[in-house]
Amino acid sequence: MNPEKIVRDFCAAASRRDAAELAAYFSDDAVYHNIPVDPVRGPEAIRKVLESFLGPASNTEFEIRGLAVQGRLVLTERIDRFVVNGKPVVLPVMGAFEVRPDGKISAWRDYFDLAQFTKQLA
Repeated sequence: MNPEKIVRDFCAAASRRDAAELAAYFSDDAVYHNIPVDPVRGPEAIRKVLESFLGPASNTEFEIRGLAVQGRLVLTERIDRFVVNGKPVVLPVMGAFEVRPDGKISAWRDYFDLAQFTKQLA
């Protein structure tokens, strides 16, 4: 189990915009917390949240700008890019992933400015 590889693979998979594929990376008790909004628990709830912003996007990219690993914790500095209704959305994100020994992500926390995201969609 290589936490860095799992997180890199997960971020690369975002470009395929398949919420079910992404949800499969998570443990049954995983928590996904976009810090500006309430956390969700479990792969099915995570899939629904991912679907809500991947579905309307015609393009998605999670570009990793920096990455640090300490044990099972993987910290990412990313630029998340989306194209929604023809509008490009560029969002700086700091992410924290906790990866279990079985290779499943048990926690994902993203820190970003929600107003910056919604302003770009307007």
